[in-house]
Amino acid sequence: MRRLPGVAWLALSIALLFGGGTAHARKMYRWVDEQGNVFFSDVVPPDQVQHKRETLSNKARVVDSVEKAKTIEELEQQKRLDALHKHQEKLIVKQSAEDKVLLSTYRSLDDMQTAFDKKRQGFDADRKLHEGNLQLLDKQLRSQQQQAADFERNGKTVPAKLLSDIDASKRQTDAVKQTIQRNQWERERYEADFKADIARFQFLTQGSEAGNTSTDKSSNTAADDAIGLYLCKNADDCQQAWKIAAGFVDQHATTAKDVETDSLIVRAAPLTDDDMSLSLSLIGNQHQQQIFLDIRCKASVIGSALCASHKAQAIRRSFVPYIQSMRQNR
Repeated sequence: MRRLPGVAWLALSIALLFGGGTAHARKMYRWVDEQGNVFFSDVVPPDQVQHKRETLSNKARVVDSVEKAKTIEELEQQKRLDALHKHQEKLIVKQSAEDKVLLSTYRSLDDMQTAFDKKRQGFDADRKLHEGNLQLLDKQLRSQQQQAADFERNGKTVPAKLLSDIDASKRQTDAVKQTIQRNQWERERYEADFKADIARFQFLTQGSEAGNTSTDKSSNTAADDAIGLYLCKNADDCQQAWKIAAGFVDQHATTAKDVETDSLIVRAAPLTDDDMSLSLSLIGNQHQQQIFLDIRCKASVIGSALCASHKAQAIRRSFVPYIQSMRQNR
């Protein structure tokens, strides 16, 4: 092994190694140590194998390379990143599966509208039923409270049974009110999902009807916007959009920074019911890249409601328009 002071030594080393003819030509390796010293040799010593090295041809061209050995910390970080990437990829695969279900369930937009109207009528019927029960419970509670007031006005002790009935009526009233509120949340979420499904169905069916006509596959659709998916037009657009998207995460995430690379940004897991943890991943290949925004909330009833709320949906839907607006202003 020889440490090279310059290009002259490289030429001499190659001449010595390959000068005997290609039949007996040996491999030459090049690597740089921690101090920045460049080495060339046909054998890599055991104490140098941790460095990135390149294999050179007899014309000093790089024909192969081996990356430097990763530290334990780097290996652990890579393991985490791989797991996060797989998680993000699964979300895209999930969208593809939902597309297939959507197309197999409905034949037309009219079919979708009919199903939506029927479901909405069901929500309305349930709400009327619960509101009717609430009116009966309110009337019952007022009557019970009036009876208790009569006892007190006449200087008599209110019977324990009546007090127990009043408490039961209050609990039932609260339960029905919660049911009505839950019915409203479910209706709003269903309507939001329906709008996204309509947009996605239109995109999928129009795309299939277009046949071989020219389409811009790098243009975002309403359905893409709804799931927080930005389609990059080219590498430069993706690079600029990624920086803007990182700023978007800074604005809306409520948890601390966890992972930040040039292809993955993840905020720490949500700790409270009010927390929103956002993540970005750069997905795709050299022909089509996408930036995907994900929102995570705490695994609780309130946390789940937060991620299904208008607030979370608004953040997701504003992601792509935000990038597009910032790109136009630059």
